[in-house]
Amino acid sequence: MAFIERVGVFETYDRARTGPKVDENHWDRKLTFQTTSKLKEKYKLKFDRSKIIPTDTDMIDRLFQAGLEMLVEMGVYCMDTGRVIKYTEEEVMMAVAGAPKQLTLGEGRDSRQLVARSFDDPNPPLCQGGPTGAPVSENIFIAMHEAYAREPLVDSIVNGVLSTINGREPKPNSPWEIAAVKGETSMIRLAMMRAGRPGMGM
Repeated sequence: MAFIERVGVFETYDRARTGPKVDENHWDRKLTFQTTSKLKEKYKLKFDRSKIIPTDTDMIDRLFQAGLEMLVEMGVYCMDTGRVIKYTEEEVMMAVAGAPKQLTLGEGRDSRQLVARSFDDPNPPLCQGGPTGAPVSENIFIAMHEAYAREPLVDSIVNGVLSTINGREPKPNSPWEIAAVKGETSMIRLAMMRAGRPGMGM
């Protein structure tokens, strides 16, 4: 049996530059639709609106197999290069097997453990609060994140993004974009300190 090496960042980068060239609209509107429709029929998948999270183990297995087959068949689309990054089933399963089972978010007394859970896990899930990538005005940015940090049920912050920085639009690939990211980080840390939870993960 041949030895399968874990696919790292450099190999993934190379595949993003050399993989099959595919038009983005064709990928989104045709290939994705065709593949999901085919796999839905093949694995007899049907969404039950009364159960947001499936609990039937047979259905869970079929969903996993359909997802695995879709990833191997379609790969991952790289918008920057317009190419498809392809992985074998063995490479995918090696990545799954090597994935961490838990992760520490934050530090000190404010840290929380993000742990892999199953659908029937009796322990409550981690609660992440925040505007989650939504644009937030500069004048309310700190106060908004502080409000989330003050909520005892919130374990970590998923931050919003500054709609402006010093009144300037943080255009992509500009110095203002870098300034906005740095500003967001320092403002969120200040918000957590004001909430009395300086070690929260974000």
